[in-house]
Parts: sequence; C-alpha cells; structure tokens
Amino acid sequence: MSTLVPAAVARLPWRLLFLVMGIATFGCIVLFSAAGGSFTPWAAMQGARFIVFLGMAIVISRLPVSLFKQLAFPGYVIIGILLLLVELIGAVGGGSQRWLNLGFMQLQPSELMKPAIILAVARFYSLLPAGEIRKWTAVWPPLVLIGVPAGLVLVQPDLGTATTIVVGGVTVAFLAGLPLRLFIGSAAAGIAVLPIFYSFLHEYQQKRVLIFLDPESDPLGAGYHISQSKIAIGSGGIFGKGFLRGTQSHLDYLPEGHTDFVFATMAEEWGLAGGVALIFAFMMLLRWGNRVALRAEDKFSRLTAAGLTMTIFFYVCVNLMMVMGLAPVVGIPLPFMSYGGSSMMTIMLCIGMIMAIDRRKNGSGQLNW
Repeated sequence: MSTLVPAAVARLPWRLLFLVMGIATFGCIVLFSAAGGSFTPWAAMQGARFIVFLGMAIVISRLPVSLFKQLAFPGYVIIGILLLLVELIGAVGGGSQRWLNLGFMQLQPSELMKPAIILAVARFYSLLPAGEIRKWTAVWPPLVLIGVPAGLVLVQPDLGTATTIVVGGVTVAFLAGLPLRLFIGSAAAGIAVLPIFYSFLHEYQQKRVLIFLDPESDPLGAGYHISQSKIAIGSGGIFGKGFLRGTQSHLDYLPEGHTDFVFATMAEEWGLAGGVALIFAFMMLLRWGNRVALRAEDKFSRLTAAGLTMTIFFYVCVNLMMVMGLAPVVGIPLPFMSYGGSSMMTIMLCIGMIMAIDRRKNGSGQLNW
C-alpha cells in the first residue's frame, strides 16, 4: 500500500498537519454555529482560506533555510516600504488605516511584518560576532529594526499588532543572549512612562484600558464586549449548552462572536471541556515549535524557530486573556478559530518556516515531536 503513496507525500509531517487541520476544522464548526447553522458567510470562506494557506505552508516547508537568511533583510525593507504606503494611500476601514487595496485583495502589511521582524533580528544576531553580544552595537540596531515598523503600525492605529511586532523582536533579542539587566531596566522604564504613553493613546484605546481595570463601570458601553464575553463563557458550564444552542451569539448579545470573541462563542456551546481541549491542542502545537528551536543546528534557525513560536503563543495567550477580561481588548484574533485571512496567513507562514527548519535538521523530511 505504501508503494502507492508518493514519497514526497509520505514524508509530510502528518501528525502536525492533522493537529492543525483538527483545530481549523473545529474553528469552522464554531463559525458554522455562529452564523446560525449556515456555511455562509464565515465557515465556508474560512475553510477555503485554510486549504490555500496550508498548501502555502507545505511549499514553504520545502524551501532551504538559507533562503530565509538571504531574504531576511530585503523582505524587511520591502514590507517596511509597504507600511509607509499604507500611511500614504492605505484604505480606511473601521476607523483605522491598515490595508492596501490591490484590486483582487486587501493586503495588510503589518501582518507580514510579524514574521519579517523575527527573521531580520535573528539574521542580525546570527551575523554578530559572539564577543559583541554585550556591547552597544548589539543593542541599537535591533531597537531600530523593531521600533520603526512598530511605530508605523501604532499610528494606523493598531496597538495589538504593534505589540506583537515588539514582542517577537524582543524575544529574539533576549534569546540571542543580551544581558538580562537591559530587559529589567527597559521594563522599569516602560512602567515609569506608562502615564505618558496612555495620554497618547486614542480615546477608544484609553477606554479599553479603563474598562479592563473596571469592566462594570460601563457595562452597556465600552465594557459591553467583556461583560457579554464573560457571560457567554460562564453560562457554558462544564460541557456547554450544546451545538447550535448558544444564546449569547445567536441572539446577537455577543459582539464580534465570529472574530475576536470566537472563544466565548465556542465556550458557550462546548463548555469547559471544549475550552480545555482547544487549549491542549494549542499547547501541542507550541510544544512542537519549542522542540524545533531546541534541536536547530545554527543560531539563525534556533532564534527564528523560537521567535515564530513565540508569535503563535502571543496570539493564543492574549486572545484568551482578552475574552476572559484578563487583558485589555486589543483586537488580536485566535489562530485558526477567528474569522479572517490576514492572521491565518501569518500563522501559516510561521508554521511553514518552522517546518522548514525542522526538515533541515532531520534530513529525511519527516518532522519529529
């Protein structure tokens, strides 16, 4: 029977692919329910996007890691130029200017910058001599690499994406071996300037912070999302209300139940059991990414795999904290679950590059867990 299967297909990392397909399929099921038992407008499109991006990830996994090294800086520059174009001619939607209208699609360059910043910073530290890691020359170039795109994204305004870019770049810098005192000092300075930073936030962003600190202060206004999300999650109980039986989402009490707050939609119908199963699946995916980073052959591959895994973790962690009222609402979607193509493209880019790093290490092409 094995002779009937092409060798290239047999060598694919099927355990990983089945895990990712399982999460994405569950996401389509939740979106099907969120639409009142209809494949349109969300579930069918989400499934089609996943198939396309899964194919993209498999193609990326066959590319040599040396190509990622060569494209790290040029790709960063190109995406940086696209971010500048967003400021000049970008399309406006929902009060934000984040997209470039290409005619056949709306491109969000800030999503591409998430993996690009990791590649660029990892490439910088892979070129830096070991004896330079504790000198100022190891600090200011990454600060510029991270700060420029983060600033461009912040003025769109998109606080969530800007934070993701900063976290990805800083994670790579930390793992590269920068002194811990730099991060402790930066964190202390950041806390000290929080009041100044708060004053520069847009009014709706300031409201999100205040509502995070006191969700009940405006339950029918700025705190409505968090309040309804908590109600949906809590009402699900242990095993949920049952498929297609959720009330918060079906009666439109839960805003954005198919995007940022899709976990609340899921938890209402599938309960604590469904939530724990989903979190466990994400933990398996993150465990695989961490193991790839630990097994990587060279510094660039190790830093890249760790940074990309951290990006996926940040998506999952912040979204779950957000819908549970443990973090301000910053518009970060839940991978494979929230409706939307930009975030799924980013996640699949990350997975594809991590697969390429793991395939290079194993030689045979079969990924290990």
